[in-house]
Amino acid sequence: MSRDILRQFFTIVAFVATLVFNGLASSGQLNGIVTAAVSDRLPILFVPAGYVFGIWGLIYTLLLGFVIFQALPRQRENPLLRSIGYWFIISCVFNAIWLVFFHYFQFAWSMVAMVGVLVSLIMVYVNVKGHARTRAESIWVVGAFSVYLGWITVATVANASYVLYDMGWDGFGLSEANWASIMLVVAALVAGFIAYTRRDWAYSAVLVWALVGIIVKQAPVSQQVGITAGLMIPVILGALALGWWMARGNHGSGGRLQAA
Repeated sequence: MSRDILRQFFTIVAFVATLVFNGLASSGQLNGIVTAAVSDRLPILFVPAGYVFGIWGLIYTLLLGFVIFQALPRQRENPLLRSIGYWFIISCVFNAIWLVFFHYFQFAWSMVAMVGVLVSLIMVYVNVKGHARTRAESIWVVGAFSVYLGWITVATVANASYVLYDMGWDGFGLSEANWASIMLVVAALVAGFIAYTRRDWAYSAVLVWALVGIIVKQAPVSQQVGITAGLMIPVILGALALGWWMARGNHGSGGRLQAA
């Protein structure tokens, strides 16, 4: 059996296992509590409104498309899929581990697992973004991982907030609202950098979606957090627009476009 066939097979197995673990989590089979209830256990100001988490439906639909696409016989030796290697499989393993730790309130260990998911997806992203040759690759590979990485970027910052709150960290004397605002700025700067350099509208849209959800949920609790989240939206969209404008300017002047 070739290495490509093994990669295709284990990708399917890893994705199915991830769906199973998420099904257990959503049905309360992990520690007798659903994920949303764990999320609401601590009053974290970085957490968006509940409806925002519906994006998981889109993420798993896109990932299902990716899994099916990569499993096709004619895609077996696809260099774009080969460039992903086993990083997606590793992200699935960390995803399942994160669910277990999170549901058992082991927030510090869940942070380790979340970083594992984040790093794995970054490795996928840097290998595929800008290298799609067909529309199918643009949607089911690049698009899928742009959306997924966008959401995990938000989730990583939120997870860090859980860890710090659970540890009873005093924030060096700063209020929770101030720290939430700082985290919002950091997340927006990271997103803005990716939006500008990669001109990735899908990634940017996910961050804006999360920020709107934070405004909806947290503005009634903390006006400062709501305002900060609102201000970060034009930062991301402005960086995205500037990136596209600069790219068009380089193209028009005969310069070579950087691969997006």
